[in-house]
Amino acid sequence: MTHDIDLSGVFPAMCTPFDENERIDFETLREDARRLEAAGVDGLVPVGSTGESATLSHDEHVEVVEAVVDAVDDVPVIAGSGSNNTREALELSERSAEVGADGLLLISPYYNKPEQRGLIEHYETIADAIDLPQIVYNVPSRTGRSIEPDTAVELAAHENIAGYKAASGDLGQIGEIAERTRDEEFAVLSGDDALTLPTISVGGTGTISVAANVEPERTCAMVGAALEGDYARARDLHHELGPLFRALFVETNPIPVKEAMEIRGYGPARLRSPLSRLSEEYRSDLEAVLADLEGGEAESTAVADGGREADR
Repeated sequence: MTHDIDLSGVFPAMCTPFDENERIDFETLREDARRLEAAGVDGLVPVGSTGESATLSHDEHVEVVEAVVDAVDDVPVIAGSGSNNTREALELSERSAEVGADGLLLISPYYNKPEQRGLIEHYETIADAIDLPQIVYNVPSRTGRSIEPDTAVELAAHENIAGYKAASGDLGQIGEIAERTRDEEFAVLSGDDALTLPTISVGGTGTISVAANVEPERTCAMVGAALEGDYARARDLHHELGPLFRALFVETNPIPVKEAMEIRGYGPARLRSPLSRLSEEYRSDLEAVLADLEGGEAESTAVADGGREADR
């Protein structure tokens, strides 16, 4: 297929809200999807790592995707549908496609640590079976195995493999993949908020972002400026967001971002075991970071408006 999703811009890796009985809070989930769409994001990514996919049943997983698809009007929904079991990943991907997902995000198989040839077979099996744009997701800190540049380049040749989510922390590797896939219809997306700007600078197209759940407008402004070549503006926004980037990863994702969502009133901080609430020692720091960002919104808006007036 010709990829029918523009994989440039900001794609929040959505949280999955739970009620007091640890059931999925679908009303809050839909409200959150609509909030993010209204903020100007370029797509939504439910049931990834940030969406606690590891603690959802397969039925719940598909129900979350369907709820997000139904909630939004104009942005694509890219469903996390990966697994360490190729058959299971294929089933989740097929079911996500059936309920309307526009694309798929596929984490590399975790725990069993396949060789690179096994990764190629895994991804090509799913890409051969499902005619949707698919993003391979490299996060070796969670999976124990990196998707190497040669593997990414080989996968990029498949018509249904549309992109690579880079969460290795290795900017050299990320830049090499962007360089070697320049002639393919293939997007390289940051999976690490702190490296979004550097990733775009070496050829990346945007980000699948945790921070965008909390600061979607500012994240979109940063990425938009970078993609337009305005690196001075993008760098200023990167530095404004830097404390948030750090605060959201003081403990395992999505523990801090769910706390931030509750502080902002976007959803509950509840998590399913074995994840636990953010330690008290970090909560006050997170509150301070969020307060500083709220205080800076008026100033940033005034600066942006002044720039627009100057352009006229």
